[in-house]
Amino acid sequence: MRLDAHRLRLLLLAWPAAGLVIGLLLSWLAPEAAPVVLALATLPVLLVLLRDIAQGLLRGNAGLDLLAALSMAGALAMGEELAGAVVALMFAGGRFLEDHARERARREMTALLARQPRHAARHGPEGIEEVPVAALRPGDRVLVRQGEVVPVDGRALGPAVLDTAALTGEPIPITLAAGDPVLSGATNAGEAFTLEAEREAAESTLAGIIRLVEQAQASRPPMARLADRWALGFLAVTLLLAGLAWLEAEDPRRALAVLVVATPCPLILAVPVALIAGLSRAARAGVLVKSGAALETLARVRVLLLDKTGTLTEGRVRLLETRPAAATPPEELLRLAASLDQASGHPVAQGLVEAARARGLPLSLPEAVQEEAGAGIAGRVEGRAVALGGPGFVAAHGWTEAAGADGHPPGSLRVCVVVDGAPAGLLVLADPLRGDAEAMLATARAAGIRRIVLLSGDRAPVAEAVGSALGIDTVLAERSPAEKVAAVLREKPAGPVLMLGDGVNDAPALAAADIGVAMGARGAAASAEAADAVVLVDRIDRLAEAMRIARRARGIALQSVAAGIGLSVLGMLAAAAGHLTPVQGAVLQEAIDVAVILNALRALRG
Repeated sequence: MRLDAHRLRLLLLAWPAAGLVIGLLLSWLAPEAAPVVLALATLPVLLVLLRDIAQGLLRGNAGLDLLAALSMAGALAMGEELAGAVVALMFAGGRFLEDHARERARREMTALLARQPRHAARHGPEGIEEVPVAALRPGDRVLVRQGEVVPVDGRALGPAVLDTAALTGEPIPITLAAGDPVLSGATNAGEAFTLEAEREAAESTLAGIIRLVEQAQASRPPMARLADRWALGFLAVTLLLAGLAWLEAEDPRRALAVLVVATPCPLILAVPVALIAGLSRAARAGVLVKSGAALETLARVRVLLLDKTGTLTEGRVRLLETRPAAATPPEELLRLAASLDQASGHPVAQGLVEAARARGLPLSLPEAVQEEAGAGIAGRVEGRAVALGGPGFVAAHGWTEAAGADGHPPGSLRVCVVVDGAPAGLLVLADPLRGDAEAMLATARAAGIRRIVLLSGDRAPVAEAVGSALGIDTVLAERSPAEKVAAVLREKPAGPVLMLGDGVNDAPALAAADIGVAMGARGAAASAEAADAVVLVDRIDRLAEAMRIARRARGIALQSVAAGIGLSVLGMLAAAAGHLTPVQGAVLQEAIDVAVILNALRALRG
């Protein structure tokens, strides 16, 4: 359908262009034939335009296309065939240029559609087999060759080098180790590696992004809908001015000149082009905004609410310090604790295991493991009785409070370790702040954010330590999902509210905010579905960049509208006073249209 529409607009542009050239030549060679040729050059464009107007009226839409139809019909009726042909050519040219501009603006967003792989190399019982991507299931092992696009989300079974530029805008390839998560849509920039699928293709990151792209392309932003309403007012003013010019001069050509100067209006050209360009720029920066409406809201945000874990912090517990008892070497304390924690799925346990493996410590398989959810874990490692957790849990295994009396950094967590019934030491862990968090908040304030609120379900001391470190205005801790929604609603009177989060518990607050933004790189699928925009790369500084892009795109749209309408009004007044002929008015207006479209495309540039 898109190809057919493009060919039709190209044909409609070529027809009046050829007719105008032939008509001008005949005006010297055979003057009596020139009006006929010019009229024939105008009619196809007029007929297509009348069809579009009729279809629009059936849908309840009316706009400035009516002015173009009146101009062409009036020119033919008044014997101004040259003016009619110029209007037809410039109108078809404006439509073609607008279509070209939209396609150029969408290019960054639609690039992902072409990247979606159709087949994958799966390890089968008889070796590698080519299967449709839709046939892949969790647990399948997939060979990703050099240069291929990763077909589904999963985990690398060996080292891998991935180019994620198409997903995140990050130009530098990333290096992954065995066990690291791999997002579909990335390109293998190194040697072939094997991926263990964790999701089906329809549920993968790339499929989700493509659905979001299609949503964004199908939406009509409120600013564009508002432009339609303004267009009706402009239509009424134009018809009134044309009628007054006709009555004052008693010359219908004055009215025709006014009509052609106002055909078509930059209002309906500049706004959608600028906003689609803004969506494309944001996608290139690693933030996929689902709609033009969301982009407009992003440009007007005044209050920023943020979750803590996984948003302002890395969302992964890291070992800060090892405090062994006198008889226990530091590395041995960590090795025994991490060996036991291999049997736990708790984030703290995963942090200890990662720290031990990063130090190259050999871990043993634990035995007789007993875990109390959220409190601690006990078992045997290499024949030794090991227990670790909070003071309350390990007290029954031989821990004394005096062994952990030393202080620890604000927001950190102490893991007490007991070996063979005696205190073995402390492990101090924390979820560190993102390196780009402080810069993002500073940029957000510079972009117009007046108030920043930390909205967390975590303990008050931890949340307040993060808020103090980042200079956040208000810290709201220990909030349930329902309380987060209530906090979002309380902030709305201060201006449009943006909520940034990444967890399932953030989804209701994201949906309640004027614009919800999800951290999609590692965040929960529920938060991405509820959000109006998704940060594709695991960096929150991209949100501030998206806000800057949104403000610039909206500003360019308003600037184009103001300049285009202002110039059109001046031209209409000149035409009403008799200073412009219908032909001159048509050329002037189409020059304005070309200028505002080119200005709107500035939103594509940084």
